[in-house]
Amino acid sequence: MTADEELAPSLPAPPVLAPAGELDIDSIGPLTAEIETALAQHDSIVLDASSITFGDSMFLRLVLSTHGQGNLRIAAPSPTVTRLFRVVGADTVLQIYPTLEDALAA
Repeated sequence: MTADEELAPSLPAPPVLAPAGELDIDSIGPLTAEIETALAQHDSIVLDASSITFGDSMFLRLVLSTHGQGNLRIAAPSPTVTRLFRVVGADTVLQIYPTLEDALAA
């Protein structure tokens, strides 16, 4: 450990939001509220996307707008979410990590 590392204060871990199931126009409200609350209190948030089975354009809009508002890290996206991000090119701008641990360590 260097002297700089010893003197640098450790930052608190960002909150982890872990929605599950389908996220569409009818079910996106609670996640939107969680993200708004988390961003009001933290500079960074982690979205554990491992249990998301479907995401529509409202989900994509929420992710992209959150990315524009703060440091959004996406952890362990499910194959469905990975495909959605890849199809629209969002995977080139979002911070996507293979595991939750990697996202928290970033």
